[in-house]
Amino acid sequence: MDVIILPLLQITLLAINLYVWVIIISAVLSWLVAFNVVNTRNRFVYMVMDVTYRLTEPALRPIRNFLPNMGGLDLSPIALILILFFLEMVLQRLALRLI
Repeated sequence: MDVIILPLLQITLLAINLYVWVIIISAVLSWLVAFNVVNTRNRFVYMVMDVTYRLTEPALRPIRNFLPNMGGLDLSPIALILILFFLEMVLQRLALRLI
């Protein structure tokens, strides 16, 4: 059974790490758009923003509903990254027990 579960846990940990990077890219792009550094009329920028929005919004929306409104400051990406780091640590402990 370890032959299947251990690689599955490793792939899950890799997916969590990739998703954290998508969240970071989405947050940085939103800052760049807010400060008019990048233009959303550029097709490539628009496509990257659209993909990151579609990937992160389903996970960020419930967190935004739970967190209090901080004005222009959105803390939901930080909260989601902390939740993902916690999940990653739990899965690493589980993988260590299987070895």
